[in-house]
Amino acid sequence: MMDMRITIDLDDDLLREAMNLLGERTKRAAIQRSLEELIRQKRRERLREKLGKLDLELTLSDLDRMRQDES
Repeated sequence: MMDMRITIDLDDDLLREAMNLLGERTKRAAIQRSLEELIRQKRRERLREKLGKLDLELTLSDLDRMRQDES
């Protein structure tokens, strides 16, 4: 991962709310996590569009259980 230093103007209230909702203590962590979550969500949306409507809210433990059930 390559870090990029940039200067941007953000709404303080919006950033504070994101920090609270995400449970992040720093602005950097909140922005990083927000971007990761946005990318994950958009990738899921694209996949759903390609595959149809599927519930893709599976965790690794859900997948492990499904694999064990098939055995």
